Amino acid sequence: MSVNRSRPLRETDLYEPIRDYLVSQGYTVRAEVADCDVVAYKEGELLIIELKRRYSADLLIQAIDRQRITDSVYVALPGPFDPCRGSRWHGIRKLLRRLELGLIVVDLRPGRSQIKVVSHPSPYRKKRLKHKRLAVLEEMIGRSGNRNQGGSTRRKLVTAYRESAIHIVCCLERYGPLTPRQLRSLGTGPKTTSILYRDVYGWFERVARGLYALSPLGRTALNDYSELIDEYAAFLDELPSPKD
Repeated sequence: MSVNRSRPLRETDLYEPIRDYLVSQGYTVRAEVADCDVVAYKEGELLIIELKRRYSADLLIQAIDRQRITDSVYVALPGPFDPCRGSRWHGIRKLLRRLELGLIVVDLRPGRSQIKVVSHPSPYRKKRLKHKRLAVLEEMIGRSGNRNQGGSTRRKLVTAYRESAIHIVCCLERYGPLTPRQLRSLGTGPKTTSILYRDVYGWFERVARGLYALSPLGRTALNDYSELIDEYAAFLDELPSPKD
């Protein structure tokens, strides 16, 4: 079956290829049974397949509702399925696995009509990534306050790393060139040497061996993060000079 591209894709276009595939696997297939798009039965096994032109929340809600009838619920979407093209299919597959739903992709391009069963419904076991959990906790603990707005895009976020770099900027602006050891005495933390060496933002320059100063670009941070600079300045007022 090939689809006439002169008209919009319909959910019914997915039906015939899926029906033919299931019949070839020995299933008895019926369409539109008790609000289910496709129902297939073989040797005590009941399958339900929900057909949709595109991935959506409505599709997931519908499919989850069908799990009250059987554990073997699939969603069918038009393809082609290409796991190497971006993260869309990867994300869809991962979410469906978490919901214990199967995924069938139908390639309706002329001359194709290929069915790909990407995944079958199966019990999902959560696997927590300890290193990612640790990274989140370290980042949260490393921030001195809540300086970002949730949902922000295209804005420079104040991360724990950026805070540490700004702290160093403030120290160098006040005292001039300093060594990593002198900076750590001002509370810049154990990652001071790494921050200076990597110089991700281009804020620092090495003026001698083991001695760092602000770069011209670093001075712009004094204006870009003035509120945070003021907080660090007040903090430094309570500390003795590292050059004493």
